[in-house]
Amino acid sequence: MSRAQEFIDILDQMELAWGRGQETAMLMVTSVRGSAYRQPGTKMIMAMDGSMFGTISGGCLESDLFGWAQKVICEKTPMVHGYDLSADEIWSLGIGCKGSLEIFILPIVKGDVFWRTARQVLQSGQVACLVMEVSKGTRVLIGKDGECYGETENLPEAVYKRAMLEMREQTRAKVVEAEKQRFVLDVLRPNERLIIAGAGPDAQPVAELAAKTGFSVTIVDPREYWNNERRFPGANHIVKEPGNLLPEYVAGSWWVIMNHHQERDQSALRLALQSDPRYIGVLGPMTRTEEMLGRIGFHLTSGPIHSPVGLDLGAETMDEVAISIVSELMAFKNNRTGAPLHGKVKIHG
Repeated sequence: MSRAQEFIDILDQMELAWGRGQETAMLMVTSVRGSAYRQPGTKMIMAMDGSMFGTISGGCLESDLFGWAQKVICEKTPMVHGYDLSADEIWSLGIGCKGSLEIFILPIVKGDVFWRTARQVLQSGQVACLVMEVSKGTRVLIGKDGECYGETENLPEAVYKRAMLEMREQTRAKVVEAEKQRFVLDVLRPNERLIIAGAGPDAQPVAELAAKTGFSVTIVDPREYWNNERRFPGANHIVKEPGNLLPEYVAGSWWVIMNHHQERDQSALRLALQSDPRYIGVLGPMTRTEEMLGRIGFHLTSGPIHSPVGLDLGAETMDEVAISIVSELMAFKNNRTGAPLHGKVKIHG
């Protein structure tokens, strides 16, 4: 599973490269064994002028990969390139991660309508599965309802059915075989929606950091002079009291409640609990949260409530508190404990 927005950003950079008259290639991690910087589904774009967007290895492999990307662009033929990072004396790259990975490199034809269509589909906010055959570069995008875009005539029925299944459960991109061909299946999901109830100064670093970690941020606060694009750039803004919103309007969201206003926090907490929430974090002592819950007829087990919100990092400043809060969001989203990595043999589960 990959973030749709991350892929949309790559497609935007592809368009910019085309505007400069540059041919491009898309690179995607398709397989990882052992330790590696990024996992299957990770993508980046490279242009013939040397410009790059995204990262496969954090900088370890990109210069070497650029040579292969140039070859793919010139020959207009996709390829799969592998690295055994445990044998860095062979590659003379001095790689820190000691695993092996396979990278699919696909030449992109300037102005290719398929990628523009893919961008439109993903911007609509729906789940989709990108399917690519690795020897010929056949591309198909399958929507959640089964609609297909691209070279559908070259898509085996078995791969189509597998893609539909993967959209329900996939956590990472994978390669499947059908009719003696290898296909990459990568499910692209929209970013999780995080609603921050409260537009105070301490909400700003939470919104900024949450957006950087892949959340689509919405600020709910009736004060227009605080809840605006200037103070929360890139966020969505609901300039209303939480009590004036319908639960279905905010259904399935993640919540951080930090109004510093008892009645408004209670109203936001009630709304969150009524809207099938994924996560509810409440700033402040647990006794305050319990008091609010009692007043609105709920209790701590009424939903996925985390109080006080955040990991125990000893945070004091607003930025430190934001790191604590977003760290817990990430840990919960990825089904992790937030414990130290020290002593772990494999980082990615």
